[in-house]
Amino acid sequence: MARPRKNVSKELLAEKAKMIRRETVKLTDICGSGHYGSAFSMAELVAALYYEFMHVDPKNPQWSDRDRFTMGKGHAAIGLYPVLADLGFFTWDDLYSYTRLGSPYGDHPDMKKVKGADFSSGSIGHNLSVSVGMALGLRRKGSPARVICMMGDGEQAEGQVWEAAMSAAHFGLGNLLGIVDINKVGSDGVVSDTMNNEPLHAKWGAFGWDVERIDGHDLGAVGDALNWGLNADRDKPAIILADTIAGKGVGFMEHTWQWHLGFLGPADRDRALAEIEKGLV
Repeated sequence: MARPRKNVSKELLAEKAKMIRRETVKLTDICGSGHYGSAFSMAELVAALYYEFMHVDPKNPQWSDRDRFTMGKGHAAIGLYPVLADLGFFTWDDLYSYTRLGSPYGDHPDMKKVKGADFSSGSIGHNLSVSVGMALGLRRKGSPARVICMMGDGEQAEGQVWEAAMSAAHFGLGNLLGIVDINKVGSDGVVSDTMNNEPLHAKWGAFGWDVERIDGHDLGAVGDALNWGLNADRDKPAIILADTIAGKGVGFMEHTWQWHLGFLGPADRDRALAEIEKGLV
């Protein structure tokens, strides 16, 4: 069901994507380990979703008609928390307790502890099934809310993803949008070497979904695709296949599986922050 698209400039969205990358570095510095590559690759997608398209209420996190966002790639929550803090779901001071004893903000999101987190994720492959259930329930209630499920490309090797994909098409869930962050690497190496899952466009289409493939760092293409995925009148689910770069924004991290998870020493941290701020890469 269509909902108004917010009037937000590409310049502002680019700054929010920078913010996501910058705060990911800061939070990793607190934790001592973090998923740089996955958080950086999804930055433009998450920025456009939350600042331009999703209808949520930080003052009422459990608003029944809010749009839902689930993350199959829950390890990248370090790149989502800064957006939730920036929107006002919780304070920055609270967030900077990240991973400390007693903090609600862990390496993976906990829906019972983190305001704005719609599902607890981290076990790869489950969240599309959860999203199907959410979309069915919202449709039954007559809610205008949409459900957006972001997955990783390595996650496409999980059989449960395809069971959920088949179910979503069978039930005609036009209020469900999937996004696959195709950054081409994972914790075990290059995705195509670990388990080649292409051609994803043909596979999702064969399962009955409307499919678009885009450059996931081009804010114009991202905005057009999200508008197509969220606001078109359809009787089937849609999915955006977003080609991205792991570690996008920091030259020595880009295209490398080694920075899927890691920790920066002081000199490399400062170098990374400088590159993010200047937007050199």
